[in-house]
Amino acid sequence: MQATMMLRATPFFHPASARAKAKRIGGVLLLLVALLACPRPTGGACQEVHGENSVFAGHGVAIVWGVLKGGTEEATQVILRIVALGESFAAVRIEGVDPFTQKRQVIVDGHPLGDRVDVRSPRPRFADFPHREIKLYRTSAEWQAQVPSLTIFYHGVPDTTPEFTSEADVLAYLTDALARIQRTREGRKS
Repeated sequence: MQATMMLRATPFFHPASARAKAKRIGGVLLLLVALLACPRPTGGACQEVHGENSVFAGHGVAIVWGVLKGGTEEATQVILRIVALGESFAAVRIEGVDPFTQKRQVIVDGHPLGDRVDVRSPRPRFADFPHREIKLYRTSAEWQAQVPSLTIFYHGVPDTTPEFTSEADVLAYLTDALARIQRTREGRKS
């Protein structure tokens, strides 16, 4: 007796078709990531931008973060220095946001920006409201209507934020970081 071998029909598989499918999926994923990463207007003319780093310069504003370490964690201060760069902003509002409940706490409300604003927050305050939204208003009417021109957001104190044990050192760092930003901007104009 002879054994009969039965062959099953299997779908045709070709490595090139698998590569093409992977490229299509990769392209779609890349497009989605690009769309999510791009700053986009939200509700009118407001633009939201991720600050990302402890030294931020863009969209007409500079923001520098520093930490003044205290004797205890409760005494440690996070300092934000905000400076307009060639843009005119009438006021700034800073909100702390709980990312889970979306509950908000106003840190600074409608402070005139002027030459600069230094904002100090106890570092433990970031435990309950880690996100920061820095809302900038071009006019007092925008501020009164709570319609910012620009919002720069952070998902907590940036990892790159330097810590200092003396007030003189942290203030000198903030001043030097902003001076570097100004020199860089002036170099681009030349």
